[in-house]
Amino acid sequence: MTVITNVDEVTPEWLTDVLTISGALQSGAVESFEVDTGVRLLSTNARLKLAYAPGSQGDMPQKLFLKMVDIDQDDEFFGPSEVYYYIRDYMGVWDAPLIRHYDAAYSAEMGRYHVLMDDVSGTHIEAREKTPRLEYGLALADGLAAMHARWWGRDRLGDAPIPSPAAIRRFVSISEPGAGHILAAVGDQLKPHWPDAIRTLFKKHPQLIIDRTRNGSGFTLIHGDVNWNNVFVPIAGDRPIYIIDRQPFDWSLTTWLGVYDLAYAMILDWDIDIRRNFEQAVLRRYHEQLIAHGVSDYSWEQLFEDYRLMAAMIVYIPIEWCRGQFNPETMPAWMPMLQHAMTAFDDLDCAALWSD
Repeated sequence: MTVITNVDEVTPEWLTDVLTISGALQSGAVESFEVDTGVRLLSTNARLKLAYAPGSQGDMPQKLFLKMVDIDQDDEFFGPSEVYYYIRDYMGVWDAPLIRHYDAAYSAEMGRYHVLMDDVSGTHIEAREKTPRLEYGLALADGLAAMHARWWGRDRLGDAPIPSPAAIRRFVSISEPGAGHILAAVGDQLKPHWPDAIRTLFKKHPQLIIDRTRNGSGFTLIHGDVNWNNVFVPIAGDRPIYIIDRQPFDWSLTTWLGVYDLAYAMILDWDIDIRRNFEQAVLRRYHEQLIAHGVSDYSWEQLFEDYRLMAAMIVYIPIEWCRGQFNPETMPAWMPMLQHAMTAFDDLDCAALWSD
């Protein structure tokens, strides 16, 4: 369980060991490798190009991606979630949309973790670089349903309980200050009814999601951040896709309604017309695939009501960008997300959730 904190710690011997243990190298050894380093927002990474000793046998991956993470992010921190994402949570789920990994280790004492996986940069790009097509939405539905079904319902969640009212209120409290900052600074740039809708949302919506936790059906282990930077799509074609970077903060809701992941992906990043055109088909496919993976206690009607409830919750995400203060520098990022979220809020008549 050695944690790699710097690419200088990588050796041919270490690579040989982890590839042999993972089954990717049946005999022989890594003879040498070349390094191409880079920095991602919340991690340092390196691309490794491997050369093997003559006579080596096995899958022998030629290019690997090493992600090295400092878990201390100022006033927040990461736990072992991303390591578990690869080595534990979806073992045996053959259709989970995960990149093949070869090694992962976490150390709370060191405040670090790493993941070694295939480098797919030659075949895949971030989803933001490609206009979503229906087939992409269906691939998302298939992949998320496969992962969600693995942990579906209160009984399967076991040691990952459905959040308590206190945990939910804490989650909401992280975002809520941003509403005041945004409305004070640029409320006049929103549609006329949106400021009051946002204020009412923070008053009424939290109790609704607390009430929803009384019924365990629909709850599962979620990714929580299926944004278009965290999904890799093929340069050519639509499949396979890969969902990466499950890095929840300590205040995140890691066990939640599964349909939240789809709401996050479709509402925040897709153009509004694309979301409107594909939304129903993607949700129907997700429901069908849950059933195909053995979920039997979740009706289409319940799924759609949960989607509306999660669409309202998605409003919290762009508002959280301004939780400390109004951030005009990042406004080009969060304002379109807020507009998308509030438009979906209107389209799905989310205000009726607490006015009925």
